Amino acid sequence: MSRLTTALVTAAAAVLVLAGCTTGPTGGAAAPTAAAGSGGTSTGADPTAYPVTLTDAFGSATITKEPKRVVTLGWSDADHVAALGVAPVGAPKVSWGGNAKLSTDWFDAQLATFVGAAPTRFDDSDGNPVEEIAKLAPDLILATNSGITKDEYDKLSKLAPVVAYPEVAYGTPWKDSLETIGKALGRSGRADEVERATEATLAKARADHPQLEGKTFVYGYVAPTDLSQIGFYTPSDLRPQMLTELGMKNAPFVEARARSSKEFYLTVSAEQAAALDSDVFLTYITEDSEVQTMTKDPLVGRVPAIRSGALVATKDQKVGLTMSSPTPLSIPYMTRLFVPLVAAAADKAAAS
Repeated sequence: MSRLTTALVTAAAAVLVLAGCTTGPTGGAAAPTAAAGSGGTSTGADPTAYPVTLTDAFGSATITKEPKRVVTLGWSDADHVAALGVAPVGAPKVSWGGNAKLSTDWFDAQLATFVGAAPTRFDDSDGNPVEEIAKLAPDLILATNSGITKDEYDKLSKLAPVVAYPEVAYGTPWKDSLETIGKALGRSGRADEVERATEATLAKARADHPQLEGKTFVYGYVAPTDLSQIGFYTPSDLRPQMLTELGMKNAPFVEARARSSKEFYLTVSAEQAAALDSDVFLTYITEDSEVQTMTKDPLVGRVPAIRSGALVATKDQKVGLTMSSPTPLSIPYMTRLFVPLVAAAADKAAAS
């Protein structure tokens, strides 16, 4: 089941919102210099990389030689593969935050740096389509940041080695995905280079926006059709993880509630709005009018950061996608277009 489907079940009213375009070919990571090889893979695998065995939440997979036909599950896996100079032969359609090709601008730009072929895009809204994936004849299936189920894992493992998430569905930090995929593709050295470049991008964002350091936040959601509850993402979700990498801290209420749950998204009654105390409140919207709806609501409007105006309401789906599925390719887009909005909210918090 895709992350969007899972979120819809969890958040009920959050229709399709729970799920850019970079100026450079990799948005901060050095571009691969090798030309594309057979199967959409540029040369560069370490000849001593194999065999390698990788463990995950469902078992382990042994890869004996450099994969030539890689299929990815989960939106961020394809980015990590492309960042290492490999073009996956199959990947999910990016319906929320994607472009007209059901891909992303930053992924497409990265493929262009090594003349990689665009992958076959499949629909994972009702789960990973095993039969469609089988037709792609994969020799490696990567699902390090996905919602792959045990049943899907078992079926797909009959086609090729499968590397799933290590612990929590959709909760694998970008660095862990990158390092794991680097090992699977025999490109750990390349993965280290990409990681360092991406960390430098994040370090620059922190330096450029020092007001973020130590500020608390709630990354939440309020359905305009149901103001009776307020949802929020827990520290196991990638959105809060990205904000903490920028120097911010989860709100104490969120930390406390998350200790007794493994979920990436929880809800509280709007009557508890005041308990969601933080410097900044971040959320998704589909219409500008939703900001006024939240602010004027007698319960939701009591969220401290909403009341003080320290609110970041994201309507741009591409920007939202960079937070829900951060990767070395999307993070530079996020630091340029999203972080300044958070910094402005942090300024309002400091002034209130």
